[in-house]
Amino acid sequence: MRIIAGQFRGRRINTPHNLPVRPTTDLAKESLFNILRNQIDFEQISVLDLFSGTGSISFEFISRGAQRVTSVDKDERCIEFIKKTQAELKINNLFALRQDVFVFLGRSQLSFDLVFADPPYDLKQFPIIPNLVLDNFVSTGGLFILEHPKEYSFKDNPMFLEQRNYGKVNFTFFEKKEVLIR
Repeated sequence: MRIIAGQFRGRRINTPHNLPVRPTTDLAKESLFNILRNQIDFEQISVLDLFSGTGSISFEFISRGAQRVTSVDKDERCIEFIKKTQAELKINNLFALRQDVFVFLGRSQLSFDLVFADPPYDLKQFPIIPNLVLDNFVSTGGLFILEHPKEYSFKDNPMFLEQRNYGKVNFTFFEKKEVLIR
């Protein structure tokens, strides 16, 4: 795993081979952050990384100056790896939580400026993730980015912004629009 930019730019972090993850490719991650670089001020945001796996996306946000990043994954080995790497890099604004994402989403009262989710591609609840996250966890004006296989399309979602494809990786961007009360 490589951190692309920011404070830890170029840092290579060796991930254990026994983690049950499908990490976002460096090409896809670099493309994603090139898009975000032109849309957000990293130093002004709080981030939620769901199904965080190795924490690659979390560490990229931290490296670029995010105020606070919360990483959620149910696998104990993934969370241990994130915490170990966090300690090695002396990071104090990353919070790694070992919890099932749907349990976390059912209990948490927090909202975030940006939420990123990279669920297992075969997850049966995949289609409900955008509405669940957008309705409850993204601040007004905030972004939700979902990594998914090509079999899914979310273009009918009223908060859909765009979809980008990088080989087998697709990112769909959503924006939580201001709710108008009439």
